[in-house]
Amino acid sequence: MAAGKGTRLKSKRPKVLHEIGGRALLLHVIAAAEKVVSADRIYCVIGHEADRVRAAVESTGVRFVLQPEQRGTGHALQMVKAFFVLSGLPVPENLLVLSGDVPLIRPETITAICDIHLREHAAMTILTAVPPDPTGYGRVLRLAPGRPEVSAIVEQKSLAPDQLATSEINSGIYCFHTAALFEKLDLLSTDNAHGEFYLTDVAAMLVADSQRVVAVKAESVDEVLGANTIAEMMQLDAAMRLVTARRLMVAGVTIFRPETTVIDSEVTVGPDTVIEPYVQLLGATKIGSECRIRSYSVIQDTVIGDSVTVRNGCIMDSATIADSAILGPYAHLRPESRIGTGAHVGNFVETKKVTLGAGSKANHLNYLGDAVIGSGVNVGAGAITCNYDGVHKHQTTIGDNVFVGSDSTLVAPVTIESGSYIAAGSCITENVPEGALALGRARQVTKPGWVEKKNKEKEAC
Repeated sequence: MAAGKGTRLKSKRPKVLHEIGGRALLLHVIAAAEKVVSADRIYCVIGHEADRVRAAVESTGVRFVLQPEQRGTGHALQMVKAFFVLSGLPVPENLLVLSGDVPLIRPETITAICDIHLREHAAMTILTAVPPDPTGYGRVLRLAPGRPEVSAIVEQKSLAPDQLATSEINSGIYCFHTAALFEKLDLLSTDNAHGEFYLTDVAAMLVADSQRVVAVKAESVDEVLGANTIAEMMQLDAAMRLVTARRLMVAGVTIFRPETTVIDSEVTVGPDTVIEPYVQLLGATKIGSECRIRSYSVIQDTVIGDSVTVRNGCIMDSATIADSAILGPYAHLRPESRIGTGAHVGNFVETKKVTLGAGSKANHLNYLGDAVIGSGVNVGAGAITCNYDGVHKHQTTIGDNVFVGSDSTLVAPVTIESGSYIAAGSCITENVPEGALALGRARQVTKPGWVEKKNKEKEAC
């Protein structure tokens, strides 16, 4: 269910599109569900900002059910029933209901509730939890302590005085026998404080018909709790990132001060890699083994090979780094930067849409954009590729074993062939053949005695 607005967040964004662990709440839930069933068997009920939610998750391959008016959880399932009737698709024998704003739900828990539902031959199975403070949550009332059977789900406002001590809460996650659910949906009433159709009312209806309603507790209360405020959302984010850090450390990654790092849930890191404090690893970043990622680096959607050193303060976005490369400090690798084996990208070097060959070096104060650079190349301090003519971008091609002198400007489109030299301070506007030396600067003029003459003129004045 992903149709709600999330009014208490005070945000224009749909609640299910708020992010923790580097991706939208709804995408976390879909990812967990996809471990149990194929995407085409997952249905997202969308309503508030429906087009925006659809656009954010349609790449997963799930199907969508529209709830134009948001009139409660029961109404959402009424829309699901109508969808199956109108679409002609086969109605599944059992239906699992997940909340799009409960991102910590695990595939193992989804499987467990389904297994128990089938084993107990239940019409409805409710996933429950026991939080430290159940205030504000609907309570699950069992027929007897220790028994799986449920008598009803009672909302906080409707609890009788003798029920307030009940600590077992409803998570909002259910498994239904579909025919039993669909039979009761049209009997739901809006005679309640919010004037909505409550899916929880189905439990009492089924019990009244002597159908089996059971409950199963989640292993961890954190797994089933959602978030209704930004502060609560950030608590979930911190919990998820800590789980990610612990998973990586179990796999052999050293993370100093994990509470200071920001590591998205999809990030993978190889064993014996060291991550220093205040590092951010974002998106689909993949880091190999035996690397060192030093403090204050921010790395997003980047693939890093083995034995790579990333010095302090590097920024990378959608780049690819081969084995044994050395980066930084303070290098900026923009999208489509491809850094070769053993290459060096050093202090305050910016790359964009560049291939830097094996063993090549650009160690100081360079801008390299729209360029293909061979292996064994040395790019001197301050040298840049001038790739933009004000209208179009152009490519610079540099062959193997080229020496580019400091403070040179290579005006694209231009080709510097293998083994050639560019003299320091040159402006290169024409192709340079293999093995040549290119100079593009004015001849130096030296005037002996100029300073003494100048001083005498000042004295005379």
